Amino acid sequence: MIKGMTGFGAVQFTSGAIKAVIEIKSLNNRYLDVNYYLPIGYNSIENKMRQVLQKSLQRGRVTVSLRIIDKPAQTIALNKGVVKAHIRYANSLKKEFKLKNDLSLSDLIRLPGVLEAKETMINPDKLWPDIEKALKKTIITLVNMRKREGRSLATDVTEKLKQMAVNTKKISARAKFILKEKKKKFSDEEFQSFQRSNDINEELSRLNHYIAEIKKLLKSTNSVGKRIDFIAQEMQRETNTIGSKLQDKVVSNAVISMKSKVEKIREQAQNIE
Repeated sequence: MIKGMTGFGAVQFTSGAIKAVIEIKSLNNRYLDVNYYLPIGYNSIENKMRQVLQKSLQRGRVTVSLRIIDKPAQTIALNKGVVKAHIRYANSLKKEFKLKNDLSLSDLIRLPGVLEAKETMINPDKLWPDIEKALKKTIITLVNMRKREGRSLATDVTEKLKQMAVNTKKISARAKFILKEKKKKFSDEEFQSFQRSNDINEELSRLNHYIAEIKKLLKSTNSVGKRIDFIAQEMQRETNTIGSKLQDKVVSNAVISMKSKVEKIREQAQNIE
């Protein structure tokens, strides 16, 4: 069954002391266009994420977000070299200006550079196995949503195709009736000329073939949105030809109805992966 291109998935996961969440959003797009929002220093795994995504997604504007929501606390480092420098300068000032007060511990730790808070560095490549598992789970959630949309799209397009099939039968019957009436009025030569210039059997045959082809594509699990759009363009061309060949009120009304259905199918094809 076909899939749509609108979807969302989110999975929270842990890796040691780290907690993170992956979110994937997708919207319609002619091609697969992926944007990544990763923590600083995580660009090295972008290509790996792309390879995983491409196994399940063929079309859509996709946004992948990885957020670290909990990680090991900062580490505090004592810079002994800076402490010694501060004490040395303090002693020098004490001697030069005959100062009596000594530096206390609380004074020292407030001095610039004595204590340094360091972020805990996380190697994204070491985290990759857990990120990959979470990413795959998120993709499953996203794809399931796109499948549900696909079922809805398939139902709508199938209904449009049924209505078109009804109109092709109506046009075919009307064309036979018109030929029958013209044969009564025209000479053999005039009738043959009229028949040649107003023959729409080829167009109707192609339309019925296109209807059957799209029905088949709607059952496919592959990316078929572009193919459906192409076939719908061909349907539009055949429908226009029928309308220009056979000038008749009943045929014109059926053609107008069919063109409307084809346009709707083309619109829906933009939503199909």
